[in-house]
Amino acid sequence: MNLSRWSVKRPVGVVMVVAMILVLSLTALRNLAVDLYPDMELPLAVVATNYTGTAPEDIEETVTQPIEDSLASIENVDNIQSQSTSGSSLVIIQFNFGTDLDQAMLNIREAVDGASGALPDGADDPSVLRFDPNQQAMMWLGFSENLSDDEAKRIAEERIQPKLEQGDGVASANVEGVQTRKIEIQLKPSELNRYTITANDVINALQSENASASAGDVESGGRDLQLRVDGDFQTVEDIANTIIPIGEGENVTVSDVGDVVDTVEEESSLTYVNNEPAYMFSIMKQSDANTVDVSHAVEDLIVDLNEELGEGASLHVVFDSADFIEESISSVTDNLLYGALFAVIVLLLFLRSIRATLVIGISIPIAVVSTFALMYFTGETLNILTMGGLALGVGMMVDSSIVILENIYKHIEAGKSRIEAAIDGAKEMGGAVTASTMTTLVVFLPLVFVEGIASELFAPLALTVSFALIASLAAALTIVPMLSSRFIKENMVIKEQEKQSRFTRLGEWVNNRYRGMLRWSLNHRKTVLFLTGGLIVASLALVPLIGAVLLPESDEGEIMITVETPTASTLEETQTAVNRVWSLLEPYEESIATTYSTVGGGSAMMGGGGGGNTGSVNVSLVPSSERSIETTEMISELSEQAKRISGAEVTVASMTSGAMGSTSPISVSIKGEETEVLDMLAEEVAFSMEQIEGTSNIETTSGEGSPQIEVDVDRQQAAQYGLTYQDVMGQIITAFNGQVATEYREQGQEIDVEVIFPDHSREQLSDLRGLTLVTPTGTSVPLSSIATLEETTGPTEINRQDQQRQVNITSDIEGRTLSEVATDIQAEVSRMNMPDGYTISYGGESEDMQEAFGDLSLALLASIFLVYAVMAIQFESFVQPFVIMFSMPATLIGVLVGLFITGTPLSITAFIGIIMLAGVVVNNAIVMVDYINQRREAGGDRDEAILEAGPARLRPILMTVLTTVLAMTPVALGIGEGAEAQAPMGIVVIFGLLFSTLFTLILIPVAYASTDNVVQWLKRKLSGIRFRRKRPVDDSIDQ
Repeated sequence: MNLSRWSVKRPVGVVMVVAMILVLSLTALRNLAVDLYPDMELPLAVVATNYTGTAPEDIEETVTQPIEDSLASIENVDNIQSQSTSGSSLVIIQFNFGTDLDQAMLNIREAVDGASGALPDGADDPSVLRFDPNQQAMMWLGFSENLSDDEAKRIAEERIQPKLEQGDGVASANVEGVQTRKIEIQLKPSELNRYTITANDVINALQSENASASAGDVESGGRDLQLRVDGDFQTVEDIANTIIPIGEGENVTVSDVGDVVDTVEEESSLTYVNNEPAYMFSIMKQSDANTVDVSHAVEDLIVDLNEELGEGASLHVVFDSADFIEESISSVTDNLLYGALFAVIVLLLFLRSIRATLVIGISIPIAVVSTFALMYFTGETLNILTMGGLALGVGMMVDSSIVILENIYKHIEAGKSRIEAAIDGAKEMGGAVTASTMTTLVVFLPLVFVEGIASELFAPLALTVSFALIASLAAALTIVPMLSSRFIKENMVIKEQEKQSRFTRLGEWVNNRYRGMLRWSLNHRKTVLFLTGGLIVASLALVPLIGAVLLPESDEGEIMITVETPTASTLEETQTAVNRVWSLLEPYEESIATTYSTVGGGSAMMGGGGGGNTGSVNVSLVPSSERSIETTEMISELSEQAKRISGAEVTVASMTSGAMGSTSPISVSIKGEETEVLDMLAEEVAFSMEQIEGTSNIETTSGEGSPQIEVDVDRQQAAQYGLTYQDVMGQIITAFNGQVATEYREQGQEIDVEVIFPDHSREQLSDLRGLTLVTPTGTSVPLSSIATLEETTGPTEINRQDQQRQVNITSDIEGRTLSEVATDIQAEVSRMNMPDGYTISYGGESEDMQEAFGDLSLALLASIFLVYAVMAIQFESFVQPFVIMFSMPATLIGVLVGLFITGTPLSITAFIGIIMLAGVVVNNAIVMVDYINQRREAGGDRDEAILEAGPARLRPILMTVLTTVLAMTPVALGIGEGAEAQAPMGIVVIFGLLFSTLFTLILIPVAYASTDNVVQWLKRKLSGIRFRRKRPVDDSIDQ
């Protein structure tokens, strides 16, 4: 018994199975995680090492290079990049996609552990981290107060931070703007010289006196008591009274040689919310937590905390990534509902029966809801791509049901009962709709094997559409026949057939016109084929006019303005530049929700970094529906106005969520050995890029250099005083940079005790020249007697790739597509004369785009082959699938025309739409060819079968096309937050399907007839050859 017969005979069983599936799916929907993009595992790892107070050149030589050397032998590494800046080393390892990252992280840790022994003593242990695009701050909270600094700090750290970290799904709540307490031992150089002791003697005394230890056990009263000697500092006075032996039985205390000051870390950055000083909390979610759920939990905690804090302080949301996620999911859901509504309206117009429309319309919610269960069990999330896949597929969900129902109607019109018509109609077209669904499914199969960002982003979309189509096919083969046998009455179909409404007359007129066009096309086959080929070639002229980008831009309403003043600028000078940026934002107050600014330390939202000469202003706009200006438009206006800010370099850019947010659209890398040559070449490339239309925010990593003092120690002269190079370096570092001697514990907090010279003794260059060193014998030696000081300029950062120095020049794009700008830049840079040993390479989004398009092109070819294979199996023929494939080239015309008319560049999203089309456009041709074969098997002439099949299948073809097109229209319009991501896909599918349908109705019958003529001619030729071979044999037998 086939599936359709069983469903008609067992309606109660079908209803209960559907009910169970719906209950399971709705339960799964409640547990599906909600996020902006699918979970992505980017093959990146980071090794970070701090070496405080060390110049970039020394970081490169002593830290970065040993770590790079240890990582060079690890398998599956695509490239190794590094960045050496003052006091820190960052090594980024990029693996090939598909690498087992768990094993790779183990290999990295083993390699780094082996290299740790070669690192300097003062360097921290390297930290090995996996890069996770989801592990960035999902929320920023501002804490505004009218309290004293101590009280505000206490509330922030002791009341707010612990409570936020207790929230469901919260991994951490780091606080910005709080100055860390520390105890400074500000040494007196004169007293050190008087007592002939060094800073190291003070450090050693503090370390040895601040210690506790166990001293064994003693017995008392039949009990074993553990002995413990408690030597930890209990008060700050204990630190001041620490004894330092100076020989011959004499001692001095720490307070004799220095001032003990209870203070805070030097203020290196300032934070502001809406231009007012404030503390900032960055909320990180747990790796498996739901972004939206964590956001709601934190918002509930904010309400509770504000009630506790009263009027003197308030906590409020500055940035919440969940807002855009919820708005995006909501807009995509609306598009899904509108699409379903449009599809139902089309069905009602064509079927002119509420009952018949319900039979098909009911399959839409069943297919959609069933998809959620499959998404849950495969670990997918609800995001704009998976929900966009449902919105795109809602029109295709009814295609199979339309074909089945339309055929059931024909059987009822032929005089069968509704039960017989339901069984026979579904059985007759079951093979065709299964084949058409399979062709749509198999096009997504190669995407599973494509590597790179395209696969990470769109494999979930492919799975979602596949799940929806599988569910809709099951509904078409079971629910539609069962409901048709119960709801559709024979007399209603006959009455509808006899009724001559305007719509019926219009249908008959269209059918007659189509039959006439079809007859003319069959008589002028060559004209039709040549005309189609000419249009395809002509459409290729649109390719250069379309352009290409990696991903469509989304109006997320987040802008980041970075400010950089000249190297060594003070916080006050940088603050002045930031104030001028604030003044630029005043005309846009109605469009701005909040601003968060930092002065010094770079942008905390983007991970910090930078120094006193850097600042940032992060602008969060109100939702796009509530403002009259787009994000890109505001960025363009602000960029133009920022050029008037003198004494600072101001960059305005979009702050994008997700994996692609940290990649520059254009990146040019120059590799070589000499830093001076690299800087010169970087300036040439940057100047050339500035001349190209469409470039903006051009930056180079070479920088202007950082002023520094080089201390050249005469080792032989120092040895005469008993000093080693390490002794000299250690005393200089302690005097000017400070050294943590020990930790003081108070109320559960660990506070650094730092030994350093007072501010007035380490501010000027003369203080360094006049520094007195203490020798092992206790004598004093001026630094100038054993070393020379030279003022130079050193690099602010040193970048390397694959163990070779490089500089990077990056650029944003504005007003032109990525492909156009990248092509012009490569043409301009290729004219430069490069010195021997120096090479140029290109990266950024342009490189990612080329790799993604290459991978997707291979996936498209594989998809086309799989579609052919499925059809060959269905028709048991090599020729007829070839006929059906004629609908694919015609699709190219629609795709190019659609992108050109709408001004939409080709992107990964649009390319996925093209791959989807490869499986969709053949569906109507499959149904038509299958029906032609059935008519011919029934004894009809070929041309008569074509002329009968074409008009007979016209109505279901128009219904399936219009339901798909109208259902995708809301997606193609890109209305709502985040809808821009799916818009190119909708545009490609709509225009490609419309043009393909127009050609399918004429071209496929013509191709069918033409190939059939060729096949018949070949058969006659082969028969003639066999006949001629057979006659001589027969003649010899007769003789």
